[in-house]
Amino acid sequence: MKSYRDPAIRITLLPRDTNSQGTVFGGIILSYIDMAGAIEAHRRTHMPRFVTVAMREVIFHKPVFVGDLVSFYAETVSIGNTSITIRVIVETERVGASTEQVRVTEAEVVYVAVDEHRQKTRIKPMSGE
Repeated sequence: MKSYRDPAIRITLLPRDTNSQGTVFGGIILSYIDMAGAIEAHRRTHMPRFVTVAMREVIFHKPVFVGDLVSFYAETVSIGNTSITIRVIVETERVGASTEQVRVTEAEVVYVAVDEHRQKTRIKPMSGE
């Protein structure tokens, strides 16, 4: 398992984020995955606006518990004319456990660049690419 070092987001989840089983709602994790992917899309392209068009291959490997330190790592998979695909890996550091990271979720998210009128727009190549 590859362990990433520079998270797009790092957060401790709270009791309000849990379901009746005491684990964090999958929807909470999905919302942070979407944010982490968007952060990577902006960092990678310097484009001001993206919309999410697909979340693919979302895999929940293990549950997330209240108090876990959750890190969302993002990397660019591909950049097209108007879209960018980002892979997001979610790892937790369990409360009271060693510093070992546990991979809990992973997903691939596709974003489309849009202009101020919410119309699809080309992703401008970065200098040096």
